[in-house]
Amino acid sequence: MIWVDDLANPEGPVLLPDGSWALVEMHADRGWLLHISADGKSREVILKTGRPNGMCIDANGTFWVAESINPPSLLKVEWDGSGAGKSEIFLEGDGDGPFLFPNDLAFGPDGLLYMTDSGVASGDWGRLSPAERAKQGTDGRLYRIDIESKSIEKLDSGLPFANGIAFGSDDAIYVSTTIDGQVYRYEYTNGNIGPREHFADLIDPAKPAGFRGGDGMAFGADGNLYAAVVGQGDVTILGKSGEVVDRIQLAGPAPTNVAFGPDGEQKIYVTEQGVGHFETHEVGTSGAALYARK
Repeated sequence: MIWVDDLANPEGPVLLPDGSWALVEMHADRGWLLHISADGKSREVILKTGRPNGMCIDANGTFWVAESINPPSLLKVEWDGSGAGKSEIFLEGDGDGPFLFPNDLAFGPDGLLYMTDSGVASGDWGRLSPAERAKQGTDGRLYRIDIESKSIEKLDSGLPFANGIAFGSDDAIYVSTTIDGQVYRYEYTNGNIGPREHFADLIDPAKPAGFRGGDGMAFGADGNLYAAVVGQGDVTILGKSGEVVDRIQLAGPAPTNVAFGPDGEQKIYVTEQGVGHFETHEVGTSGAALYARK
């Protein structure tokens, strides 16, 4: 079901405690954080930043935003539920250099913030054709950030456009990559992060060739991973061993992220940038509990 339309490159959906939603609109004409009421009928701009991408919220109600251009940075956004929010640039780089394309965010079991950086400047990426994107590759990164001390650790690099990120019930980190359409896994053991392992292939071989790749993801309480596949027009459901369980077709070609609705509703909410929708789909499970900051 198309729940909300007339959105411009939506991404980063976050369910708020009162059942309403926040998401971002990445299009240059908007470039803001948006609040949508619980019934989907009203909307309010929280804050204009530039080109916000991924977003998550902590237990204190603070938004953490992966801003991709203005400048590429991790933003901390405070909002009291009405009027304009207030933002600050929290981090702009990892000590070795600036961020290139902060993309998606999730808190881990240690209460630390994990962020993907796609590894190429957003403007450069936007100018490339699909064929050039596949050929060029990027130096995608995975970071761990302590928001109390502002310390940052690079956990991996060389990912082919690191994009979505989610934590499984096994506490492992799952990262999708857009250029090759894969999902990778990192074992998590008492705060130690293992090496990159291949987990799943999101590309549907039955569909015509073209640019397709992994984007935002969320785990269900059923243990399955629900992954938006941009360019493929579906949310691919992956089982615990990485097998394809099902594919949910969307109204548009370019889903960007997935979030679960309120407990008991058993729906996913999917942002779709190709036609500007926020869609809902019945999936028969609630979402897995999300971690929060320490």
